[in-house]
Amino acid sequence: MAGKTVLAIGIDPALVDFSGHPQLSAVLVRSHIDAELQRLREQGFDLTSCLIDLGDTAEQVATAVLGSRNFDCVVIGAGLRVPPERLMLFEKILNHVHRLAPRASICFNTNPADTTEAVQRWLGH
Repeated sequence: MAGKTVLAIGIDPALVDFSGHPQLSAVLVRSHIDAELQRLREQGFDLTSCLIDLGDTAEQVATAVLGSRNFDCVVIGAGLRVPPERLMLFEKILNHVHRLAPRASICFNTNPADTTEAVQRWLGH
C-alpha cells in the first residue's frame, strides 16, 4: 500500500441539485468527501482529488489530472455514475480513465463515505 497512487474523480458537490435528496446538502457531501480523502492519506495512499463540473470543463479537467502522473487506482464517485442524466458524462470520464490510465484499477464507491473501502478492495488494506 505504501506509496500507491489514487485518483478520486467526482462531481463537485457545490454544483449538485440536492432537492430530490433533502437529507443531503453540498456541505454534508463535501465533509464526507474530505473525511474519506484524509482517511486514505492517513493509510499511506498518495491521493489526488479531482472534482469536476457537470460537463463544461469536466473532460478537460479529468484528462489533465489523468495525464499528470501514473495512478495505481482510480475511484469514480457515485454522484458521477448514479444519476441517469449523467450517463454520457460518466462514460466519457470512464473512457478517459481507460485510455490514460490503462494499468490503474478502477473502483466505485456507493456514497461519499465509503471511498476508502472501494480503494482497499483493489489496493489492499
